[in-house]
This record gives sequence, C-alpha cells and structure tokens, in this order.
Amino acid sequence: MLTSVLVFWVIYFSAKDHTKFIFSLRNPLYLNHWNIFRKSFPEALLDLEASPTETELRIKGIMEKLDQLMPPRPFTNITTTTSAKHSRATILNPQGTYCRGDQLDVLLEVKDHLGHRKQYGGDFLRARMFSPALKAGASGKVTDFNNGTYLVSFTLFWEGKVSLSLLLIHPSEGVSALWRARNQGHDKVVFTGRFANGTSQVFSQCGLTPHSNAELCEYLDYRDQEAFYCVRPPHVPCEALTHMTTRNANISYLSKKEWSLFHRSNMGVEIMKNFNPIKVLPCNKSENIETKCQLGMKSPFPSGYTVERRWITVFCKQMELNERKNTNDCLKRKLIYLMGDSTLRQWIYYLQNAVKTLKVFDHHGVGVFKTHVLLDAERHTLIQWKKHSHPFVTQQLFSVKDENYIPREIDQIAGDDGTVIVITLGQHFRPFPIKIFIRRAINIQKAIERLFLRSPKTKVILKTENTREMYLNAELFSDFHGHIQNLIMRGIFEGLNVGVIDAWDMTIAYDTRNVHPPDYVIGNQINMFLNYIC
Repeated sequence: MLTSVLVFWVIYFSAKDHTKFIFSLRNPLYLNHWNIFRKSFPEALLDLEASPTETELRIKGIMEKLDQLMPPRPFTNITTTTSAKHSRATILNPQGTYCRGDQLDVLLEVKDHLGHRKQYGGDFLRARMFSPALKAGASGKVTDFNNGTYLVSFTLFWEGKVSLSLLLIHPSEGVSALWRARNQGHDKVVFTGRFANGTSQVFSQCGLTPHSNAELCEYLDYRDQEAFYCVRPPHVPCEALTHMTTRNANISYLSKKEWSLFHRSNMGVEIMKNFNPIKVLPCNKSENIETKCQLGMKSPFPSGYTVERRWITVFCKQMELNERKNTNDCLKRKLIYLMGDSTLRQWIYYLQNAVKTLKVFDHHGVGVFKTHVLLDAERHTLIQWKKHSHPFVTQQLFSVKDENYIPREIDQIAGDDGTVIVITLGQHFRPFPIKIFIRRAINIQKAIERLFLRSPKTKVILKTENTREMYLNAELFSDFHGHIQNLIMRGIFEGLNVGVIDAWDMTIAYDTRNVHPPDYVIGNQINMFLNYIC
C-alpha cells in the first residue's frame, strides 16, 4: 500500500515538472542556435494565418509591390520579345564636346525582333560608361517609363574619351518568367545533411520546407519563424546533425520555350554597340565634397566611379587609408564581425595579406566555410567572419555545429563604440522564393534595432550583393534576382543608422562579372568600410 502511494506521488510531481519544462520551452528562452520547439512549423504557420504578425503583413505588402513591378507578360514566340538589335538609342541634345560633371541622357525605344515598337517596359537593362585607357568606369541610371521607352542617364565624372554601354540582360518576358519560376518552389536545390552516428556517419535529405511524410527533424526559430528540416535517420537523434552539402536539382519551372530567352547568346546583348566615344573636357569644373563619410548617409546611384582602379565616392569625403600605419590606427581596439557569404570572406583574406600585424587564429573546423578569425593582440583588434545560416548553397561539405541565423548572432553581441558589424546577404538566396529573403532581411533589421537600443554607438554596415557571371543557370543565379533583393534591402533598411557599401554599383563600374571580384575591387570595398568606422 505504501509503495503504491509513493509511486503515485512520484508520477504526479514528475508530470507537473514535465509540464513546467514544456511550458518553459514555449517561452522565449533561446539557449541554442536552433530552438527545436514541440510546436511544429506548419502549426505555427496556421497560427499566423489566423492572426498575421507584423512581419507577415510587411512581407505581404512587399510582395504586392513587387508583383506590381513585374506583372505577367505574355510570351508566345521569341520574335515578339525585346530585341537589342532592333531597339533604338538616341543621345538627347548631342554636343561635340562635354564638360566633366555634365549629365548625358540617352532615350531608348525598345522594339521586338520584328521591328515593332513595344508598348510596355520591364526589361532588365545595365548601363555603364567606361574609358579603358584610364581604367575608369561608372554605372548609368535607367528610368523605365513602362511604355517601351527608357531614359538612361550618365554623369560624366572624368575627362577624356568615354564610351557608353547599354546591355539587355533579359527582356521583360524573361523577367516575368524568372519572377514566376522563382516563387513556385523550394526544391531547385537539394540539401543533404550528415548526422553523426557513433563512429560512423549517416546522410539524409534536408530542406527549407517539409517535403517528406517520414519523421522529420524540425530546426525552428519560433520567434523569427525561420525553419529548416531534415528527414530523421532511423535511431539517430536530431541533435546529431553536423554537416551539410547541396547540389542543384534537375528541376525547372521554366518552359522549354522560355529557356530560349536564357541562352548565353540572348543575355547581356549590347544595344549601343554602334556609338562612337564622346569627348569630355575638364572645363575648369571642380567639386569639393566637405562632408566626411558617415553612417546613416543615403547612398545614391551611382554612388561613385573608378579611375585607375581607385574607387571615388560621390556623396562624401573619402580618406585614403591604404597605408599600413593609418589602417592599424583605424583598426585599433575594434571588434569587427563580418556576417554573410564568401564575398565577405574575401575581406578576411585581403586584410590578412594587407595588414601584417593581423594574425590568423585557428578557430578549428575544416574547409573554407569554417569561422575565420584575425587577431592583433597588441592593438586589441579582432576580425571574425562567419557564414550566414540556411540557405547556404555549395557542393563543399560544411559544418553546421555552430550554425546561427544572423539575427541571433547580432543578439549575442554586447556592442559599444569599438564594435562594428558588417552584413551581406543575397547570393545564396537567389534560387529560392523571395519571401525567404524578405523574412530574413526584416529579422535582421529588427535585430539591429534591438542592438541600437542597448548599444546605440555600435556601427553597422551593409554590403550589397556583387554582380556575377552571366553564363550560369539564369533561373537560379541571374543578376535579376540580385537586383530585386537589392531593392528589398534598401527599402527595409531605409532610415536606419547604417552605412552602405554599394558593391552592386562597384562591380558594374569595374565590369567584373564575377561573384568573387579581384583584389583591387575588394581593397576599395574595404577602404570604403574604413572610411565609415574611422
């Protein structure tokens, strides 16, 4: 009898403690990088549908604006799409010579392959001016009147012979097809997770959405509604996930006819190839910008230009900090956290070679995607690069043991006037529906706002995406996707006290066409960064 009573009370109090434990998990106690809550992600989405959060409403509003920007365009035959050869570009108010600082405007009237004038816009164009002898270049600004005409504006930043370029990257029909295809599915990339199982490893299919009826491991950040899934291997706990790799799936949401728009010969076609260079004179014009580069400044487009491979910004006074002493003085007592993809990891490699007092600290791990750390113990300088979390697209096996979404990384930083955070986001998001990118950008914005509440002197800088190769799979990696993501980032972060390094503008000006631009471009990005923090 006494034994039965004792067993009853043990079970009763254990049940009460268990209830308290489950309840504590449902409250916002974030102790690990992925909080595996018992409430599954689909259930959480059902809650959001019943009572949309502020984030859901913002995502919906942004999607509505983007859908208006890229309405469906009928596509029956390639002959009715925009033709670079038949379109006509005309310099407005042409002159024999121009003065440095003048604006030169070009009117573009687009036509199809049959020579018919198009009645709508939406073409993805890229404008650039350049002088090969001076190693000079700058972006042009394109204004779409949505009626088949465009205004292309160039600011003549330097003197000499200047050539103009206007590329048709994708016709509006191609833009419409890419936009539809991007938002149709999450399965264009296959994720494979590696789980530790004693002394062996087990591989399993993973992804951003649950695609299997099998038992799943749900890695859910409940607060930010970020989720990742893996099919649970038999007799292996979900916590045993250690590594990840990806490959492109043999899946496309473009029709065979639409794919004809993305043959390499139909992408990046020059419209102004018959234009002669124009002559630009100094005309005794000079511009002295007195305002130092500061966080919170609005970065115009174009934000600068390059001459002799040196980037010159046009909206703030730039100091040259390439000398070793100046750079060391700038970096003294700085904690610098680089968060993003491999285009920001390039900064670590560059600084390691350029600043000899910075020494590599072995953070353990294997491969290029491990956490990278540079230290200067004498000057109390730390620079760390860490990859952003899912989606991360690479065939190389990478560790997820210390994986964290950028908002969680920001939440863990105390911050002060010597702390700097640099963020870049985009390249790995291009193959996935745009809502994933929008949600992550909003969550990062909120994390920055929380950081500024507890440490308003912390410096935050955004590096926009680089342009990249044109020969890649356009459905997955076209610069059109990066362009849209840049618009989204600028809209979400507008008004926030952050600096912007416009790598998109820079890589157009340098005409790199490589997701990993050469060192002279990286050096100019870092020089802009140093101007913001010193």
